[in-house]
Amino acid sequence: MFGMAGVILLVQVFALILAMPMEINEMRAFEDPTSTANSIYYIVIILVFTAILLLAIKKNMKWIIQVVIFLAVATTLYYVLYALLSVTGVAPLTNNAISFLLAACMTILLHKFPEWYVIDIIGLMIGAGASAIFGISLAIIPTIVLLILLATYDAISVYKTKHMIALAEGVMDLKLPILFVIPKHLGYSFRKETFNREGKREAFFMGLGDAVMPTILVVSANVFIEHTGTISYPALGAMIGTVAGFFVLTILVMKGKPQAGLPFLNSGVIIGYAAGCLLSCTSFF
Repeated sequence: MFGMAGVILLVQVFALILAMPMEINEMRAFEDPTSTANSIYYIVIILVFTAILLLAIKKNMKWIIQVVIFLAVATTLYYVLYALLSVTGVAPLTNNAISFLLAACMTILLHKFPEWYVIDIIGLMIGAGASAIFGISLAIIPTIVLLILLATYDAISVYKTKHMIALAEGVMDLKLPILFVIPKHLGYSFRKETFNREGKREAFFMGLGDAVMPTILVVSANVFIEHTGTISYPALGAMIGTVAGFFVLTILVMKGKPQAGLPFLNSGVIIGYAAGCLLSCTSFF
C-alpha cells in the first residue's frame, strides 16, 4: 500500500513537471479555464463513455473497448512525449514525427507485452499527462466542482448501481492500461493473472482514475495560484491531502469490500488544498 501511495505521488510530481511545457504548447482541453460548464461537459463525456463500454461488455464486443482505450493511450502518450521533447528545443516537425513514432511503439508494446511493469510505466505517463492537460485547462472553482461531481458519481456507481464494479470486472481480463499494478512478489506476472473471484490475488490494483482525478487539482493549484518557487503551498497541501485520503481508503479496502476511491481521494485533496491556502494566507479561489 505504501508502494501504491508512492505511485500516486509519482503521477503528481510528473504532472507538475509536464504542466509548464504543455501550457507553453497550448495543450489545453478547454478554451476558457474559468468556466464551470467545462466540468459538466467532462462529466457528460464520462457518462457517455461508460455507457459505451458497458454496452460493449453486454454485447460481448470487447474489441471495441480495446480499440478505444489504445487510441486514448496512444494520443495521450503523443502529447506527453511532444511536451517533453519540446523542452529540448527540437523543431516542431521533427518533434511530431518522433513523438508519433515513440507513442505508436509504446502502444504496440503495451498490447503485445502487457506485463505489470510495462503497464505501470506507461500508466504513469498517461496518468500524469491527462492530469496535466486537465489541470492547466480548469481553474480552481471548475476543478473543485468536477471533483465533487466525480466523487458523487463514483459513490453511486459503486455502492448503489454497482455498474462500476461490473465494468472493472469486464475489462480486467483484457489487460488494458487502465490501472496500476503493485505485485506482492517479484515473480508475479500480470499476463498470467486469471482474475477469478475464488483465487487469491497476488497483486494490488488501483484504477488509473484514482490517481488522475485528485492530481488535476494539484496541477490547477500550482498553475492558477501565484507563488514563488517550484510549487505553491496549496498544491503541496493538495498532494499531502491526496495521500491522507488514500490511506483512509486503504483501511476500508483491507476489510475486503469494494470501495469507491474518489470520495476519499477527492475529499483529501480538497481539504489538503484548503489547508495549504490557509497556511500560506492565499485566497481559496
